[in-house]
Amino acid sequence: MKAVVYEKYGPPNVLEVKKMEKPIPKDNEMLVKIHAATVTSGDVRLRASDFPPLFWLPARLIFGLFRPKKKILGHELAGTIEATGKKVTKFKVGDHIFGTTTMLKTGSYAEYICMPEEWKSGVVALKPENLSFEEAAALPVGAMTAMFLLEKANLKKGQQVLIYGASGSVGSYAVQLAKQQGAVVTGICSGSNVDMVKSLGAVKAIDYKNEDYSKQTEKFDIVFDAVGKTTKSRAKKVLTEAGAFVSVKMLTKENINHLKEIKTLAEHGELKPFIDKTFMLDEMVDAHEYVDSGRKRGNVVIEINKR
Repeated sequence: MKAVVYEKYGPPNVLEVKKMEKPIPKDNEMLVKIHAATVTSGDVRLRASDFPPLFWLPARLIFGLFRPKKKILGHELAGTIEATGKKVTKFKVGDHIFGTTTMLKTGSYAEYICMPEEWKSGVVALKPENLSFEEAAALPVGAMTAMFLLEKANLKKGQQVLIYGASGSVGSYAVQLAKQQGAVVTGICSGSNVDMVKSLGAVKAIDYKNEDYSKQTEKFDIVFDAVGKTTKSRAKKVLTEAGAFVSVKMLTKENINHLKEIKTLAEHGELKPFIDKTFMLDEMVDAHEYVDSGRKRGNVVIEINKR
C-alpha cells in the first residue's frame, strides 16, 4: 500500500510517499480501506513539532524526542471495513465508518489502517449515510472539539456566543452547533470569510483585521476561541459577569457519544462540513503547505482510495 511517511520534524517537504506492507488486523481490530482523510492543525503541528515553549519538551517526550515515533500522520478518516478480527462484534465487513486515529501507532495518511473497534483514546462509528467519504472524514475532530467546548461552557438556548476564528474547522462547527442549540452567534474572521461564516448561521460576522472584538459594547455569554489566538483577559472585556471563555488550547476529550450525536445531526442536515480544498494522497506536501499558509477555511481533505 501507499502511505505518506515522515522520518524527521520540519517543513511540509519532510513528508514522503512510500510503499509499505498492507497491515493485517489482530483479533480485536478492523482493516479499514481509507477513502478520505484530512489535514488538521494538529497534523501540521506534529509534523513541524510546533508546540508552545512550556509544552515543547513534554510533547517531544510523548511524540518522539529526536525523531517522530508515529511515522504516519492523520487524525481523522472515513473508509470501508475490508476485514475484521474474530473478536470484533460491533462492525462487519462492508461497513462504511468514520472516526479518529488518536493515540494509535499509525495515522490515516495511508491506503489502509488497522483499528480496534473501541479503545481508550479515539472513536469510530458508522458513517452518516447522506455524506460522501470526503465530507465524513472532515467531521470527527473539529466537530467533537466544538461540541466538547460548548458543553464545557454550559451553552444554553438564547445565549449570545462569540466565536473567534469562526471560519476554521473547529469554528465552522462551533457556529453551526451553537445555532442548532438556539444561541445567537457572532463570528470573528477575515473579511473574505464573512459571507461564509454568515452562511453557517452567524447573525453577525466581524473582520478581525478592521475591528477589535474586545472593544465591542455588546456583551456575550460565551467567548469561544476556535484557533488559539485570543486570550481570556481580552475575552473578559466582552463577557457578561457570569460569562464563560473556552479555547482549543484547553484539554479536550474524544467521546463516542459525541461522535454518534454528530452523525445524527449530519444525517438530519443540521451539521455540514465546509470543505475548502481537496488533495490527492500524492499531493500531501501541497496540502500541508496550504494549511501552513493560514488561508484554510473549514477543512482540507485528502482523497485516498477513490470509490
